Amino acid sequence: MPVETVTLQIPELLHRRLVNTALATNRSLEEVMIHALKVGSPPNWEDIPDEFKGDLAALDKLDDETLWKIAKSRKTAEEMERYNYLLEQNQNYNLTAAEQIELGRLRMETDRFMLLKSQAAALLRWRGHSPISY
Repeated sequence: MPVETVTLQIPELLHRRLVNTALATNRSLEEVMIHALKVGSPPNWEDIPDEFKGDLAALDKLDDETLWKIAKSRKTAEEMERYNYLLEQNQNYNLTAAEQIELGRLRMETDRFMLLKSQAAALLRWRGHSPISY
C-alpha cells in the first residue's frame, strides 16, 4: 500500500495521550496514531452496500441533536420479538413464503438501522462528543 507523509501539528495534551497509549500498549507512536485515525475515520464507502450509501451520506448534513436521537434510538420490544421469532423459525425451516419475505425485509431494516446508529455515533465522536454509553 502506498504511504504518504503528513506533517501535523496537534495539541500537546493529545500528543501526551498518544505517547502514553503507545508506551502502555508497547506499540510505536506511529501505530497508535494510525489506529486512532482508522477508528475515527469515516466509513470506507466501498464496504457499504449500495442500498445504504444514500442514507449514511445524508447523516453528514444532520445537526448534533438529530444525530443523538438516531444514535440512541432502539427497536421496540415487539419489533425485536417478531424478528427473533422469525430468525428462530428460519433455523428450524418453519417459515412460510410470506414469513421468508418478511424476514428478508426485517433483516434489511435492521441492517440499515444498525448502520445508521453506528454512523451517527461515529459522527458525534468525530465532532468531539463523548462516546455513547448504554
